[in-house]
Amino acid sequence: MKKILVIDDDPTICMMLQALLKRKSFDADAVFSAGEALKKLENNQFNLVLSDFRLPDFDGLELLQKIKSMHPQMPVIIMTSYADIRTAVNAIKMGAYEYVTKPLNPDEILLLINSALEKSSEQKSAQKSKEKKKNEEVNFVRGKSSNSQQIDQYIKLVAPTDMSVIIEGESGTGKEIAAQRIHYDSKRKKKAFVAVDCGALSTDLAGSELFGHIKGSFTGAINDKEGQFEAAEGGTLFLDEIGNLSYEIQVKLLRALQERKVRRIGSNKDIDVDVRIVVATNEDLSVSVNKGNFREDLYHRLNEFKITVPALRNRIEDIELFANYFLELSNEELNKTVAEFSPEVIEKFKSYSWPGNLRELRNVVRRSVLLSPERKVEIISLPNEILNENNSNTAILEGSDLKLIQAINEKELIISTLQKVNYNKSKAARMLNIDRKTLYNKIKQYKIDM
Repeated sequence: MKKILVIDDDPTICMMLQALLKRKSFDADAVFSAGEALKKLENNQFNLVLSDFRLPDFDGLELLQKIKSMHPQMPVIIMTSYADIRTAVNAIKMGAYEYVTKPLNPDEILLLINSALEKSSEQKSAQKSKEKKKNEEVNFVRGKSSNSQQIDQYIKLVAPTDMSVIIEGESGTGKEIAAQRIHYDSKRKKKAFVAVDCGALSTDLAGSELFGHIKGSFTGAINDKEGQFEAAEGGTLFLDEIGNLSYEIQVKLLRALQERKVRRIGSNKDIDVDVRIVVATNEDLSVSVNKGNFREDLYHRLNEFKITVPALRNRIEDIELFANYFLELSNEELNKTVAEFSPEVIEKFKSYSWPGNLRELRNVVRRSVLLSPERKVEIISLPNEILNENNSNTAILEGSDLKLIQAINEKELIISTLQKVNYNKSKAARMLNIDRKTLYNKIKQYKIDM
């Protein structure tokens, strides 16, 4: 039975709506103020909120904002006796499902409620489908090359344990997929796998995101918040781009790992947590330790086992296998029926340096499938960066060591991405799947002219 919260300072309207909803087999609860509503929402699960705009303690937009901060996906329908287009537009922009005027039409209200609940259900189903698909993709990094087989062997060895794992590798090599495989091959597989992008977190946000906070602990903390350590209880917490965490957060993380306890910001109470930690980095953390950017004690606590995911250019035997897998995914996603790649395309794939690794390969395959009118991907469907890869760079690379090769490829990818987005650093960082801080550091490191 769907549960609906009605908020209105007019008891008559509350009683009328409760009676109407109960006749239609809804479980309806009613309160007369925003404060009461927020308490109800903290302690109970509701499927939808039906709220008056003008309440004795909050106006509708302020309450809407608070509800959305607590339950982002919950549909909210705003009711008012004062029709105002600007207010209605603002309400919709802030996340309201709909804005209706009084006197209420019972049929209209029921239609809106059913529509909102149906849409909410579809969104939840889509999210579950997305998560299921993501879980199914855990297998895609399994290749036949010796490098891939070694990764498989390491994952099989470490997954059943509770050891902390550092996964190193260039951007786009599939580090999160390797972390998921560790989780789903472990005894924790029935519990949550929680992924956190540390590169996207400021110092203040990182503390709240990882450890949670209590109401009133800082400006904007209007409710208690569960941290990701608590969300991952019994399962695996994956910290991507771990090297971006501030020194202060590193100290708190070390304590959480050593004592298996976390403390929400503003609280004096410890919470026991049982979480396995897997972290990823596209840089060598030992170098960061030597530079004083990463705590040595935390590094050794995390480095119980290390897996290095090799670049795609070092797994040439796997390229056709991965390309065919991405071909299947792209056909499903784009509703196409492309069956294969031409031999010339496969040859190009194997000779290209793939600075963006598996992520770049997937994007190239998706684009090629979209552009292919026939059942075969031909050379003409490939992007220019593959068709016209700089031969002079190839000549230089033949006499270079691996680190130099990686640096040249990474620099080229950054320059190419910046050019594509007209040097918009935020967009470039998103396309490269790194945070802005890392992008700025790379631009400075490679002396890229902006």
